[in-house]
Amino acid sequence: MYMKYKRNERIGALTYMLTNSPNKIFTYNYFSEKLDAAKSTISEDIFIVKESIEKLDVGNVVTIPGASGGVKFVPKVNKIEETRFLVELAEKLSDPERITAGEFVFMTDIIYSPNVSEVIGRIFASRFIEQDIDYVVTIETKGIPMAFATARSLNVPLVVIRKDIKVTEGATVNVNYVSKSNKNIQSLSLARNSMKEHSKVLVIDDFMRGGGTLAGIRSMMKEFKSEIVGVGVLVSRNSEEFNREQNISSLLRLDEIDEAEERLTIVPNL
Repeated sequence: MYMKYKRNERIGALTYMLTNSPNKIFTYNYFSEKLDAAKSTISEDIFIVKESIEKLDVGNVVTIPGASGGVKFVPKVNKIEETRFLVELAEKLSDPERITAGEFVFMTDIIYSPNVSEVIGRIFASRFIEQDIDYVVTIETKGIPMAFATARSLNVPLVVIRKDIKVTEGATVNVNYVSKSNKNIQSLSLARNSMKEHSKVLVIDDFMRGGGTLAGIRSMMKEFKSEIVGVGVLVSRNSEEFNREQNISSLLRLDEIDEAEERLTIVPNL
C-alpha cells in the first residue's frame, strides 16, 4: 500500500534518491510508482530539485530523453570547495613527522577517512566524467578508498590489481615491471574475470614518484586489450610535462622532502 506524499516530501525523497546513487539513471516510472504520483507531477518536482542542486553548485541533474531515458544526478565539487579542500589537505600532509624511511609520505590515516576519500572521489569523477569510463582501476591497498569513491561517483565497477596471486580467483593475468624508486622487479596480478576486454579505464593511485607502477598497469591493461583514458593521483612528484604526457591529473604536488633535515612540502595542484 502506497502512502500519499506532499510536494515537499516528494522533493526531499527525490533529492535523496538521486544524490545517493550518482550517475544512476532512474526512470520516471520508477519515481511515479515509488512516490504514488503522476509522471507529470514527478517531472515538475524534478525540475525543482534540479534548480536547487545547481544553485548549490554540487552537481547537475541530467534528463535523458527517449523511451529508455530518465534522470540522473552527476556530482561535482565547485572550484571554491575544491581549492579549500586541497589547501587543507596539503597542509595536513606537509607535517615532517609523516616522512617515512626511503623518503615516502605516510598518508594512510587521511586516505582511509571516509569524508576525505569521498571528496577526492568526487573531484576525480568530475575531472573524467566525459571519458565514457567502464572501470576504475587501482592497485592494492592504499588507493582503494579513493578508487572506490571515484567508482561510486561514476557508477562503474572497481577493479583492484593485486601484487600477489590469489588462487581463489581462478585464472589470472600476471605482468612484471621495474619499480623506478628502488629498481626492483615487481609483479602484478589480476583475475581474468575481473573486467571485460576492450574497456576504457580510469586509474586511481595515492602516490606517484617515477611512474614505474603506472607502466606496470599499462602493461596489464594491454593484456586486456583495454585503454587507459585517464590517471588520477593524489600526490605526484613528477614534472608537469610528464603528467601532461601521461594524461595524469594530480591533486597535490610533492615539492620537497628531506628526511635528514625534516622538511616536507606538499602543495595543491590548482
